[in-house]
Amino acid sequence: MLLSLATPAHAESAIVTIGSLEAQGFDVRIDRIGSAPLDQCVVTSVRNPRNQTQVVEIDRGRGRDILVPIVVNRTITVSLNCTR
Repeated sequence: MLLSLATPAHAESAIVTIGSLEAQGFDVRIDRIGSAPLDQCVVTSVRNPRNQTQVVEIDRGRGRDILVPIVVNRTITVSLNCTR
């Protein structure tokens, strides 16, 4: 899995970061300081990526079933500085 994590040294738009993570299938949780609009916020950290999996049985025929874990939910937390 490729995951681009924002760091303070590479501060980027909150909208871009959140959109990128959502495009990768994450349910993005946000914590922030300040009350500026989202387009004026800076990402200070991206952390806690979590995948929730479920095991599914795949019928391969002739009694050769296999169990395969699939990702059913992905979450990640983005911290924002919105004090501008």
